[in-house]
Amino acid sequence: MKRLALSAVVTLALAIAQSVAVASPISKDTAWWLEAIPIETLTLSDQQFLTGDVSGKPTTIAGSLRVAQGSGRLPLVILMHGSGGFEVNADLWQRQLGSWGISTFALDSFSGRGIASTVIDQSQLGRLNMILDLYRSLEVLGAHPLVDPNRIAVMGFSRGGQAALYATLKRFQKLWNKSGIDPAATIALYPQCNTSFIEETDVSDHPIRIFHGTADDYVTIGPCRAYANRLSAAGKDVQMTEYTDTWHAFDYPSLPEKPVVVRNGQTTNCVLLEDTPGTVVNTATNKPFSYADDCVGRDPHVAYSARATDATERAVRALLKKAFRLD
Repeated sequence: MKRLALSAVVTLALAIAQSVAVASPISKDTAWWLEAIPIETLTLSDQQFLTGDVSGKPTTIAGSLRVAQGSGRLPLVILMHGSGGFEVNADLWQRQLGSWGISTFALDSFSGRGIASTVIDQSQLGRLNMILDLYRSLEVLGAHPLVDPNRIAVMGFSRGGQAALYATLKRFQKLWNKSGIDPAATIALYPQCNTSFIEETDVSDHPIRIFHGTADDYVTIGPCRAYANRLSAAGKDVQMTEYTDTWHAFDYPSLPEKPVVVRNGQTTNCVLLEDTPGTVVNTATNKPFSYADDCVGRDPHVAYSARATDATERAVRALLKKAFRLD
């Protein structure tokens, strides 16, 4: 009953907003409707996630829904932030997508857990926990009266890009995704791809697109290049776009175009392998991975690239136009 009541309120409010806007046109990147939505999830270790252990800590996180201008149930892109939480690039992507008639849901995996940033300490949250957050969000958003459940895509940045990418694994979906929704497209910007999981090439048959810079020393491109090749060899719809002389966080216009150091930013150049279900080992030591391992480094670089950002925007628009069947 509560959900039905909410649906009626949302539909009425949207109708009012649309009627007002008809009389007074506004910019296409302005949302018709804004809504904060709580998401019930769990806080898990990576081992718990990999083994389907549901004994994690019940946690409530949230996300911000921005409904694009239009009518009926609209296409949606779920945005997954990086280690710094939501920053200026996410706001720009929300507006860009909105201008194309696509709603967005900015999923915040940190605030509800009392985390501001994992830039200096990545161990604060398991790398895979954001995948569960995504799946739980799909359950809620798929039932939302303004969202078309058949036209939902996922877009992630850095840590969030890694989660978006590995959320396509059918093994993980069987363990955790109760929504029945397999996103229509997955877009990962400069994700980390250095872990080989069991059944890693058995992924969604929907498009997977990766965008990465060759100069990136925060999350090096090599492992993503290798993983994309393995997925392609398995017959999956994957494409990887590489930008020369481009650094991490290339779509942040708040950054300078010349690379700057992220002081004490934690990185990992480790090669990791899930050798048995739930156990991820550092292949250099054959021991379970730890952020105390020698392959974990500090002080990577970031820089803005207008060229890479523009190219990514064009590619994303073309992808979503096809995936969402937009006119």
